[in-house]
Amino acid sequence: MDQAEQLRNIIKASAQKSRPLARVITVTSGKGGVGKSNTAINLAIQLKQMGQRVIILDADFGLANIEIMFGAIPKHNLSDLIYQGKNIKQIITWGPGNVGFISGGSGIAGLSNLSRDYLNYIIQNLEELDTIADIIIIDTGAGISDAVLEFLVASGEILLVTTPEPTSITDSYSLVKALNRHPRFNREYSRLKVIANRVETVEEGKELFQKLDAVVSRYLKIPIEYLGPIPYDSQLSKAVMQQMPVSLQNPGAKSAQAYERIAAVLMNKESNKNLVKRGMAAFFTHIVNGKKMG
Repeated sequence: MDQAEQLRNIIKASAQKSRPLARVITVTSGKGGVGKSNTAINLAIQLKQMGQRVIILDADFGLANIEIMFGAIPKHNLSDLIYQGKNIKQIITWGPGNVGFISGGSGIAGLSNLSRDYLNYIIQNLEELDTIADIIIIDTGAGISDAVLEFLVASGEILLVTTPEPTSITDSYSLVKALNRHPRFNREYSRLKVIANRVETVEEGKELFQKLDAVVSRYLKIPIEYLGPIPYDSQLSKAVMQQMPVSLQNPGAKSAQAYERIAAVLMNKESNKNLVKRGMAAFFTHIVNGKKMG
């Protein structure tokens, strides 16, 4: 039996278990510096305040944006689970607002060489993560690297953060284009949602989305949704400097209120009626499946 067949059997056995499934939301951007990690953190805080149990996976390997913004240094990371035998609870760090986060560490390179027993161990731990969290937010790296695309094609819900800068809009389109070209991207499975960050007015946010939607609809034929705008806010910058999410430090700030509105849209029952929760184990096996089959 080859590794691909082993993995299929593990996935099949995992799928047959009756267990809770977390909602996995992946936050991404076409370029760096557009506020992606800030968006991931503040949405996590707002969703937590709405009664959801939330964990962030910092998948921006090589950078430690989430832990820096949280002002907390994790003892362990995802690599310790995969390669050092730590369990899922040992690698979760609890930050401000009682939001958990998992540092990605050096990433998931070498997954194709893991044994069946190791894959079983990892998947069992990720199944447990589904019982710990209602929502798992994955903060990817910026841009169009293979690692970022692997996370995106595995995700049923993608939040694309962009700004009014022409380069940001262009890079956002390039990311959607690269995603569309990926052999394992399924437009029926993945819902693409846009957040307009650092806008001066609500109208500027709508115009930004309309520009991106026009080219995506014309050339890629992919439906995208608009979640809403986040205004440029000096209070957010102050919060970042003090390593505290603006949603906790200054809940009345314009940006914090905007994050609250977007979190409310994400939790809207009507907009989520066709959303299927597949859980973290399924997300992970989709990535490993691609590495083994590719």
